[in-house]
Amino acid sequence: MSLLSAKEIMEIIPHRQPFMLVDTIEELEPGVRAVGRKCVSYNEPFFAGHFPGEPVMPGVLIIEALAQTGAVAILSLPENKGKTAYFAGINSAKFKKKVQPGDVLTLETEIIKVKGPIGVGKATAKVDGKIAAVAELIFAL
Repeated sequence: MSLLSAKEIMEIIPHRQPFMLVDTIEELEPGVRAVGRKCVSYNEPFFAGHFPGEPVMPGVLIIEALAQTGAVAILSLPENKGKTAYFAGINSAKFKKKVQPGDVLTLETEIIKVKGPIGVGKATAKVDGKIAAVAELIFAL
């Protein structure tokens, strides 16, 4: 059972289809961490060209899904309501496993540092418990 549906997520972050990359939030500690889920469908528009005959979710979109999950964590704080979390940087991104149609991505982002309007999140994407991607994400409010 999800904690937040896509509709409820859209009340926290400004993303909309086709760029909403988180289906549900399963766990949420406001300002600390969020765990989301993305059911990767054959109908995703990017699969038409990435890659015909061997559909693979682009790594940059996996990172974006992790960033959206982190944005839910930081923007769910009452003092951040109505703000936007912008990408300010990506450090140490590594891709370990292909993400393909039919996969369910578990997205976890932990906010590890906040100083003024700048923060850092430690992010991990997994499929079936196996790491698909890891990164350190920097955001600005």
